[in-house]
Amino acid sequence: MNFNIPTKIYLNEAVLENFGNEIADYGKKALIVTGKNSAIKSGVMDDLLPILDKLNIQYSVFNEIMENPDIQIISKGKDAFLQLMTSYEIAGRRRCPDNICDFIIAIGGGSPLDAGKAISIMAANDLATKDIYNTALHKKAFPIIAIPTTSGTGSEVTQYSVLNNNETKTKAGFGNTLMFPKIAFLNPKYTLSLNKTITRDTAIDALSHLLEGLYSNKYNGFLLPIIYQGIKIIFENLPLCLNEPENIVYRQKLMLASNYGGIVIAHTSTTLQHSIGYPLTTIFELSHGLANGVVMKKIMDLYEPHIKNRLNDLFSFLNITKHKFFDWLDALDMRFTGKIDASFLQNRVPEVMASRNMALNPCQVNEDDIIKIYCSLELDRS
Repeated sequence: MNFNIPTKIYLNEAVLENFGNEIADYGKKALIVTGKNSAIKSGVMDDLLPILDKLNIQYSVFNEIMENPDIQIISKGKDAFLQLMTSYEIAGRRRCPDNICDFIIAIGGGSPLDAGKAISIMAANDLATKDIYNTALHKKAFPIIAIPTTSGTGSEVTQYSVLNNNETKTKAGFGNTLMFPKIAFLNPKYTLSLNKTITRDTAIDALSHLLEGLYSNKYNGFLLPIIYQGIKIIFENLPLCLNEPENIVYRQKLMLASNYGGIVIAHTSTTLQHSIGYPLTTIFELSHGLANGVVMKKIMDLYEPHIKNRLNDLFSFLNITKHKFFDWLDALDMRFTGKIDASFLQNRVPEVMASRNMALNPCQVNEDDIIKIYCSLELDRS
């Protein structure tokens, strides 16, 4: 067993005001990687930009990251980092001079955070998009500062980046210890602008990460207290947060649980639970968390005979039964509205089987197992 998280983590409601000065340790020129609206709507920019001005840190903003970012946008982000195109300037603010940046500040949900890591790797190693998954070519990386605006992926404390290939309609991840962010600034107020659907789906993604810490062949006993507490936090607080979305206490607890989930998968990675969800995202455009959620019960049923003691211990800690846990999931009303047909199964089941995550399942999983889970989505809908 081992435990190591090289990321420095800060969590409070004034995190940038209290600790933002540490950003200066990583350079004088930053590329801010984010989506069109999340960094502004969440309030991060209002807090961050005055600090950068105070520290005399110049910056450029690359705000083209969409949900489930395509590898081509990562290449564009690499160019923004290296060439600092003027189109990413924020009016009235400093912009980096036309030379290379020192580091990346990634702001947003899992997509901008993952994109920031990928841009760092591509820029530092001058990689083409075709080489992005070849980790043997990842020799160095630019420092990354992570500021999450959702409570789901835990990407602020992982070494992974998951990207789409819109041309092939596939989704896959890669990882390298160079990609761990240097600092993660967690402030629950940045999640107050999330609607109920995003709040639910991102929390279910975090729940997936925590459960996969129990499922994975890289199971690590050091992580059990984090896994148990993270699942308990989500089980108790997600329904409360959905009923009171402006309650900062519930938001902070969910952000902590999400961070716990990131710490877990940084050690154990993920399993079929994630692999089977990727095609649901690329083909049917389900959010990543919802794609995990609609198959969560079936995955647990598949694994249970092989990890029965681990699950029994979990439910004993939670003081509930598996049946009550399933009732809790059902109450969240996660629905699949696509159509699983023969063409989808023919094309996507082999994709799932070829996923790297499949090596970490706690049991042998075959194509029939995957087909049954996908087809169960049709049955659940009827």
